[in-house]
Amino acid sequence: MNKKTLLALVCLSAWMMGGDALAQSWPSRTVKLVVPFAAGGNTDAIARIAAERLTVALGQTFIVENKVGAGGAIAAEYVARAAPDGYTFFVGATPNILVVPLVSKVNYDGQKDFVPVAIMATNPFVVGINPAIGAKTLREFVDYAKARPGKLNYGSGGTGSIGHLSGALLLSRAGISMTHIPYKGGAPAVVDLLGGQIQMYFGNASELIPHMRSGKVSVLAVSSEKRSREVPDVPAVSETYPGFHTYTWNALFAPVGTPRAIVERVAQEVVRMTKDAATIERFHKIGSDPSGIALEEFADLIRREKSVWTEAVKAAGIQQE
Repeated sequence: MNKKTLLALVCLSAWMMGGDALAQSWPSRTVKLVVPFAAGGNTDAIARIAAERLTVALGQTFIVENKVGAGGAIAAEYVARAAPDGYTFFVGATPNILVVPLVSKVNYDGQKDFVPVAIMATNPFVVGINPAIGAKTLREFVDYAKARPGKLNYGSGGTGSIGHLSGALLLSRAGISMTHIPYKGGAPAVVDLLGGQIQMYFGNASELIPHMRSGKVSVLAVSSEKRSREVPDVPAVSETYPGFHTYTWNALFAPVGTPRAIVERVAQEVVRMTKDAATIERFHKIGSDPSGIALEEFADLIRREKSVWTEAVKAAGIQQE
């Protein structure tokens, strides 16, 4: 072994030992989990479950801080510019990292400014239609829409929302034409779906499944890769259109430059959390599924999903503002 190789090994060993020591001494003060949405929603609820678990596991207080505005861009930029010292993390969702940068000019890069730590939970979407249409399957609804090009409406919680883009992607894959009606949130869209003002709504399972069970909405498919635990009899869109797969995840991200040892330690605890029976039950109660995808596997997933959302934005005809 020559002197250069020996020196490199010594430096690498010292770096690894230093990282281990840093991870052992961290955290020594309160850690912030920055949520880009208001308190009370799914992302906030998941973040608070994680904060409780991390506080117990790591022996230091983890708090949730809500920074609302610009579709999550305000919170994302705040964390991207934060000191990479392990005391500020971003509770990012699919829109903040992959969608908002495609449709709006933002002062952060969803992939370059953050280190993916781990996905805590995921939420599939469901395709709901007004039962007066009479379609019992997604294929039947597509045939119904093809016979009425441009005469049907579909709603979403807003232009550029995951529901809007998922709907636009479905229309593109199915080869049908419908008019998009954006609402200020999912609740008014559901009201109009029940009233027949819109014929289809691609929304959260928690918004539509209660109405499905009361017979007020026909749920034709789920957007996840496989069928949902909550409605196992409802097929996935991919069973009709192979490769279709849209959903949202809620995950932890660290600012670029955060010591790897800290990132790995947090990822380890999140993975443990997603396997804990009590935590799984809490996630299920809010309509979310535990994940635990972490580190490189998570980074690979983000790279793959970017192409899906790029296609969806194109299908929706959205130009970057």
